[in-house]
Amino acid sequence: MSGHQDTCGCGGNCGCSTEHGDMIALTRDDYIERLEQYLRDLKAEMEAVERELHMLKQMA
Repeated sequence: MSGHQDTCGCGGNCGCSTEHGDMIALTRDDYIERLEQYLRDLKAEMEAVERELHMLKQMA
């Protein structure tokens, strides 16, 4: 049973080698803040990809 609680559900695909450090307990507000930041980061990444696609299509 040892080590199983630290095993990543990704099977190591995220580059973690299936091992993560200690879990951090977040308050509800901290978790919401973290998710909102993650969403902002995803939106920024999506916009960058859309710009690159647009530029590539203009070159074609």
